[in-house]
Amino acid sequence: MDTALWVVGRGTGVAAVVLLTLTVLLGIVTRGGRPLPGLPRFGVQLVHRDVALASTVFVVVHVVTLLLDTEAELRLLDALVPFAGAYRWFWLGLGTLSVDLLVVLVVTGMLRRVIGPRVFRAVHWAAYAMWPIAMAHAIGTGTDGTSAWFLVIAGVCAAAVLGAVAWRCTAGVTAFRPTPREVLR
Repeated sequence: MDTALWVVGRGTGVAAVVLLTLTVLLGIVTRGGRPLPGLPRFGVQLVHRDVALASTVFVVVHVVTLLLDTEAELRLLDALVPFAGAYRWFWLGLGTLSVDLLVVLVVTGMLRRVIGPRVFRAVHWAAYAMWPIAMAHAIGTGTDGTSAWFLVIAGVCAAAVLGAVAWRCTAGVTAFRPTPREVLR
């Protein structure tokens, strides 16, 4: 059983990295105010939310399976408190920190109408910190973190995000300013 948990934990970790990257990319595109080819801006927002939800599910499965795996020796405290773990404490702590940031993003996303758009956007900037922290965790702690195939995936993810950020920072891209009605969605 532990082998199955270990494989699921590893696989969901890799899938989470890819989905978190896609979530960040869609967030950058959505904020840029341009639709993707064949998909209007509101469609990009919906896909962004759905991919963010899927990535969150993969992160939860990743953490839970490794908590249940007796060989991983991950304690609940390690999953909740950054840098409390004994095994590769720094890299594991980065993973815990990114999960904590993800929880904050999910909660503020659910409370978006209550907390208002300014607070939501301010907190949502944490995604730009969460993504590289999660990526560093995957490379530093992951069983496959230094494998050539994973480093290629990580490199493609990093290049895509850096390219999107560069695109977003160009003079020709203006920030999308939602109407009050769009803010409430």
